[in-house]
Amino acid sequence: MKTRVAIVGAGPAGLLLGHLLRAEGIDCIIVERQTRAYVESRIRAGVLETVTTDLLHRLGIDQGLNAGGMLEEGFNLADGNRTIRIDITALTGKHVTVYGQTEVTRDLIAAAPSRGLEIIWEAGDVTLYDLTGNPSVEYRKDGVLHRIEADFIAGCDGFHGPSRKAVPFDRAHHYEREYPFGWLGILADVPPCHPELIYSNSDEGFALASMRSPTRSRYYIQVPLTERLEDWPEDRLWDELERRFAPLASRPVVRGPAIEMSIAPLRSFVSEAMRHGRLFLAGDAAHIVPPTGAKGLNLAASDVAYLSDALIAFFGSGDESGLKAYPARALARIWKAERFSWSLTKLMHRFPEDGSFERRMQMAELDYLAGSHAMQTAIAENYVGLPL
Repeated sequence: MKTRVAIVGAGPAGLLLGHLLRAEGIDCIIVERQTRAYVESRIRAGVLETVTTDLLHRLGIDQGLNAGGMLEEGFNLADGNRTIRIDITALTGKHVTVYGQTEVTRDLIAAAPSRGLEIIWEAGDVTLYDLTGNPSVEYRKDGVLHRIEADFIAGCDGFHGPSRKAVPFDRAHHYEREYPFGWLGILADVPPCHPELIYSNSDEGFALASMRSPTRSRYYIQVPLTERLEDWPEDRLWDELERRFAPLASRPVVRGPAIEMSIAPLRSFVSEAMRHGRLFLAGDAAHIVPPTGAKGLNLAASDVAYLSDALIAFFGSGDESGLKAYPARALARIWKAERFSWSLTKLMHRFPEDGSFERRMQMAELDYLAGSHAMQTAIAENYVGLPL
């Protein structure tokens, strides 16, 4: 097979890029190692910046978003029993939208056939070749080896995919921080305990009350990396959530059977080698942020906004300037989002190596934040997303 752009990975980054290219008549094929059912069932984030919702509106793949998206005009930071509301709309004139990444993914997949976007599911042994010459992607399906020859390859296959690993080690320029704790999360079809997100820093550590819809809630608590999921029966977690959020929330924590429970480690990661020859990295293949700042999906969207514009200009007029500028443009936004996610993680979590001084610093910063319009504005600007 031959195509203009071979896209590795059918997550939000790859799907958005594919739709943006097809909207301009540019041939592309998405190769995904997992099944469609697996990809559509992955539970991920749900706070969308306007950079992400604007792309969905631009593509006209926004029926689900328009029907089910919840506009959020603020969020809350809690320290003990004190709550500081960040009124992001009053401070920035913008808002965020709560709409699950799972739903975004399903919407993009459902729209693919009618728009001529081919997705190859269950592609095994994906390998990238000749990235500085005539690039190609090989994969095995139903025991048969296939090859896709392309002008460019877009690596949108996440941290563990083959695209990031295809960049030579001496050119990779990786920066990484692994955090000494994870998030234990539960998703359940119960109404949220509060109309806006609550980020809580208590003596037991971080906790988050969030939602995916008016009838679906997502809760997290900070746990050591040594914790196992089997140590946390549902009743134990609901007991902990009730105890932490009863003093903070406007409604009781409603219990319900878990749709999903998991423990996710936290990591900050950036690969500054977002281009190698004719390979371009986007999304989690190039960067990971701790979920505290709600930036993962939104950074993937900004990456593909830059990359699609560059590819459209190249195929339209032969202009290579956007392709050459892509890493620098994307990284300028990535590092700002990394800084915000890291700083909010540091502010709202209890680190095992920290002592009384570090705790006093958290309290002093939250005290300052509570009375500072300027600091609240800075947090709100970062939360709603910096402009492209």
